[in-house]
Amino acid sequence: MEKMTYKNSGVDIDAGNESVQLIKNSVRSTYRPEVLGDLGGFGGLFALKNYDEPILVSGTDGVGTKLKIAFMLDKHDTIGQDAVAMCVNDILVQGAEPLFFLDYLAVGKLEPKKVAEIVGGVARACKESDCALIGGETAEMSGFYPRGEYDIAGFAVGVVEKKNLITSARVKVGDILIGLPSSGLHSNGFSLVRKIIFEHKKFKPNDKIDGLQKNIGEEILTPTRLYPATCLPIIKKFGEKLHGMVHITGGGFYDNIPRALPEGLGVEIDCDAWNVPTIFKLLQAWGNVDWREMFRTFNCGIGMILIVDELAVDELAAHLNENYEEFYKIGRVVEGAGVKISGGVFND
Repeated sequence: MEKMTYKNSGVDIDAGNESVQLIKNSVRSTYRPEVLGDLGGFGGLFALKNYDEPILVSGTDGVGTKLKIAFMLDKHDTIGQDAVAMCVNDILVQGAEPLFFLDYLAVGKLEPKKVAEIVGGVARACKESDCALIGGETAEMSGFYPRGEYDIAGFAVGVVEKKNLITSARVKVGDILIGLPSSGLHSNGFSLVRKIIFEHKKFKPNDKIDGLQKNIGEEILTPTRLYPATCLPIIKKFGEKLHGMVHITGGGFYDNIPRALPEGLGVEIDCDAWNVPTIFKLLQAWGNVDWREMFRTFNCGIGMILIVDELAVDELAAHLNENYEEFYKIGRVVEGAGVKISGGVFND
């Protein structure tokens, strides 16, 4: 009888070690001064400094079925940004500066070069967010994931001074909603996206579509925008004038905005304030999706919302213009409850 080994059962320890060597430089490039030690320890070490009453804010998320698009295109260098962005954007809305990130990558068959592509994307996104990639786990799970497929999730930890924590407490009637553009679909609603594009319309990933600059696969694989570099200076500069923030993720406008509002308040949004990007209009038309369902499932072109004191809007607009940031005044806080959206697409 042939001697059995871990390798011939589907797990290659040597390939795992090779993967670590391939990602070392990418990971180290994300280190902040507070990081202690190096790769290879059983835990990541981070020295928290210069805070009086630090509040740690944590978040975790995955990429979801958007991964299927990466598999279809055999393109794996951007999906890591989605994992990072979904986490750091979430903790950002409470005023937290992202400090460090950990990733979890589970694969059917460990391919070191592919792992390096995926983790390279994680590292680039961490570096752009000034968030140290302090640790992670790569698990080879033969017989669990089909060969060529994988899953990735992320975990972010940030910090904010207790006095600067953003909650719903300051939000009041008359506050203005400033929308920051998304980069596209981000990482939400992909079960519906794939059903419309590949099952209903039967498009192929490399198909060219009128109105889109990229082929359909590349368009929907566009990574989630990272908002820390834009929003952290705003949080610091505007302080109590910034009453709230909303990351538009799963649940879209209708489910996410109320999370940032106190009881008894709602918002009115005018979707004519920005041009809903073509990909959303195409998905709506191809799938005959009600626009309310679109705004409950997708970001429809707005990935982050700042809820600002009405008296500070001009100052914030000047700051955004000075930093060449695109933005839209999309609505206001009102008495009542829930989210009311009006505008052209709802009148079609």
